[in-house]
Amino acid sequence: MKKKWASVKVRAMVFHIITIFPESFESYLGESILARAIKSKKIQIKFYNPRDYVKEGRVDFKPYGGGPGMVVKAEPVIKAVAKAVGRKKSVQILFLSPSGKKFDNVLARKYSQKFKDIVIVCGNYEGIDARVKKVFKMQEVSIGDYVLTGGALPAMILIDVISRQVKGVLGKEESLEENRVSSSEVYTRPEVIKYKNKKYKVPEILLSGHHKKIEEWKKGK
Repeated sequence: MKKKWASVKVRAMVFHIITIFPESFESYLGESILARAIKSKKIQIKFYNPRDYVKEGRVDFKPYGGGPGMVVKAEPVIKAVAKAVGRKKSVQILFLSPSGKKFDNVLARKYSQKFKDIVIVCGNYEGIDARVKKVFKMQEVSIGDYVLTGGALPAMILIDVISRQVKGVLGKEESLEENRVSSSEVYTRPEVIKYKNKKYKVPEILLSGHHKKIEEWKKGK
């Protein structure tokens, strides 16, 4: 008698985004690989708008001590993060900051393997009241040594890079650039293109079919 094995349902990686501008994510998340990953339930995106947790007044105010711009209040952000975390036991909260830990593929792989719920707190204007970081245990991360006008763009970068590490998102594990021999130069058909009376050809080595030499060429690029 054949044994019937129950299929194991793998829970999607869930990104909980704390932002006052959730609409800014729509275009990027609605296209290509991420859109397919969401549709196939490999990943899930949930938004929590601090504006929804303001009973009266506005979500931002002038900074204590003076200075330009406005600062997002702590209380609505705290309530949004608390809602996202809920009763989850294993969740990573990320606070986007130019002074945070440098984000890279190694960190992305760690998050994808260790957590199923990742909360990303997006700053705007002059930033978020620092008391949010005192209430929750979170890791500050940076996508580079520069300052952006808002947290939506770096949050989308984090979602993209971490999602690529989630099994099934890219279809094949070999699609991960860090797991294969790659180069900064790639070519496709036709073998020769012409522009302003000058011909541009695909490197002969790529047409040779000699896999070992092709890999050596890629490593050199």
